[in-house]
Amino acid sequence: MSVVIPSRNDAPALQRTLDHLQATGVCADAEVIVAASGDPDGTRRAVAGRARLLWPPRSTRAALQNTGAAAATGAILFFLHADSLPPAGALRLIEAALADRSVVGGAFEQLFDEPGWSLRAITVLNRVRYRLTRNYYGDQGLFVRADVFHRLGRFRDWAVLEDLDLSQRLKRAGRTVLIRRPLRTSARRFIARGRWRTLVFIAWLLLLHTLRQDVQRYAERWRGPAETTPGSRATTSPGRRA
Repeated sequence: MSVVIPSRNDAPALQRTLDHLQATGVCADAEVIVAASGDPDGTRRAVAGRARLLWPPRSTRAALQNTGAAAATGAILFFLHADSLPPAGALRLIEAALADRSVVGGAFEQLFDEPGWSLRAITVLNRVRYRLTRNYYGDQGLFVRADVFHRLGRFRDWAVLEDLDLSQRLKRAGRTVLIRRPLRTSARRFIARGRWRTLVFIAWLLLLHTLRQDVQRYAERWRGPAETTPGSRATTSPGRRA
């Protein structure tokens, strides 16, 4: 298995995630690849020899993950955000899910790492959504058979919702599964930008995507400028492209 971690100006979160992967045995049991952009010194210190470090020329999450996947040698690809912590035994859970050859990929249950009633409420809403639709997102730890991933054409070269698009294409390629063990992920974007305001903005993007409208023009508002840390407060206008 190959674990692919995209990291954009995110050394502190990356270090915490790699510490967790090392403590739970993932670094020893799987190939770990970090595809990074920005903060080269901090990123190298965070990696500290525990992963293969790549520097793609583009900084979108899709580009980083595609570069990592192209270099991966595992038969299974596990895409993990730099601020997400998989449950203990995650690799065994993925292997068990893919023991059924009709299953092409899937994701984990999602749980925000930070406390707070509003974040718990958003978690419940998210769970209702993805359990009903089987549309999974990157902060749930997407996993996929490598041959299926490459056959589908990898992540589309999008700056936002590339994870949703891959999840939807996976459903058309075969069965996808939800592992009911939570993967903890940071709610920093919700905290920095407003919990309910961020949820409404996500719903707006999903509506536009469903109606086949252009959501990429909102990408920089969602992800922030390339030189900033993910989850920082958005400072750009809605119409500016990433």
